[in-house]
Amino acid sequence: MKLKKADILQALEKISAPGEGQNLVESGAVTNVQVFGDEVEVDVTIKNPSLQAKKKTEVEILKIIHSEVYQKAKIKVNLKVDAPAKPQVNQIKGNPIPGIQNIIAVASGKGGVGKSTITANLAVTLAKMGFKVGLLDTDIYGPSMPIMFDVANEKPLSINVNGKAKMKPIENYGVKLLSIGFFTQPNQAVIWRGPMAAKALNQMIFDAHWGELDFLLLDLPPGTGDIHLSIMQSLPVTGAVVVSTPQEIALADARKGVAMFQQEAINVPVLGIVENMAYFTPEELPDNKYYIFGQNGAKNLAEDLDVPFLGEMPLVQSIREAGDVGRPAALQTASPIEEAFEELTKNVVQELVRRNTDLPPTEAIKITTMAGCSAVKKK
Repeated sequence: MKLKKADILQALEKISAPGEGQNLVESGAVTNVQVFGDEVEVDVTIKNPSLQAKKKTEVEILKIIHSEVYQKAKIKVNLKVDAPAKPQVNQIKGNPIPGIQNIIAVASGKGGVGKSTITANLAVTLAKMGFKVGLLDTDIYGPSMPIMFDVANEKPLSINVNGKAKMKPIENYGVKLLSIGFFTQPNQAVIWRGPMAAKALNQMIFDAHWGELDFLLLDLPPGTGDIHLSIMQSLPVTGAVVVSTPQEIALADARKGVAMFQQEAINVPVLGIVENMAYFTPEELPDNKYYIFGQNGAKNLAEDLDVPFLGEMPLVQSIREAGDVGRPAALQTASPIEEAFEELTKNVVQELVRRNTDLPPTEAIKITTMAGCSAVKKK
C-alpha cells in the first residue's frame, strides 16, 4: 500500500508535544516526514529531555500511524532532543570587595610546610614596600595569624560605615588582619560543618571594613576542600601561590594544590610555587647548606607543571622563633632573612603584574554541581 504524507501529518496532529500544550505538528516538533510505499520515516525534535518523554513520544507515533493510517506500515522514528539551557541554580556568584585591587590566595596541599609563616612574612614585606595590605586567616579550624602578629588577645570592633555595622580588622605591622581566632577562646576547638564555616568566612569577608587595599592575602587551610571552594566562590581571586617543602611526600600534595586552581571550573592563575625549608644553614657555619628534605624538589615541580618558581626559603630557627613571639622574621632589618623574603615578595609582585597584563580579571567561580570539581572530568 502506498501511503500519503498528508495522512501521516493528520494523524500526528492527534499527539501532544511533551509539555508544550500543542500537538506535534503545530509545535514544529515534526521536522520532516518521508514516505516510500508502505515505509514511513518521521523526524521529531522535542524539548523535554527525560527518557520517559522520549519513549512516550516514539510509542505514540508508532501507535497513531498504525491505527489511523495503515496497520502494517513500517515506521522509523528519528527522535532528537533540543532542551533549553537550564537556568543555573544555587550559584554563589561572588562580588569583588570595593577598594581591594588584588586578592592572592596562599595555599598548600599539605599541612606543616610553613604556609602561614610564608603568608605572614609576605604580608609584612609588602607593607614595608609601601603597599596597603590586608590578611584574612581562612583556616577556620586552626587559625594561627593572631599569634604570628602578636594580637591574639585583641577583638575586632564594630564600626558604622554608611549606616551599616562593619567589623574593623585588627592592624599590626602595617597589615590589617581578620581571623576566626579573634572570636574563639585559645583552648576552644571549632567544631563546625562546612556550611557553618563558609558562613563565618563570608562574614569576615563582606561584613568587614577593609578600606582601600593593594593586596588582600588569603591564608588558606591545607588540602583542597570545602573552605577553598567557598573562598573561590565568594571572591574573584587574582592569583594563587602554592607553598611546599622539597620532599616527595609534600610535593605530591602541592601538585594537587596546583591542579585545584587549574581545574576548568575554578581557573585561578597560579602565580608560582615557593620552596620552603629548602635547606638548613647552621649559625656557626653560615656558608654551609644542608638539604635535609631534599634539594630543588619544588623547583623541579614548578618546571614540570610549567608554573613560575618564586624562590626558596631556608630552614632557620629565627623564622620559627619570630612567628612564635608574634613578630614575623621579615621585620628583621639588614638580615639574610629579610633579604630572602624581599626577593620572594618581589617575585610574587612581578608575576602578579605579568598576570594582570596578560590575562583578564578573574571571576568568582560558579559551581552548581559536584561534577565541576570532581577528580574525573565528566564527558
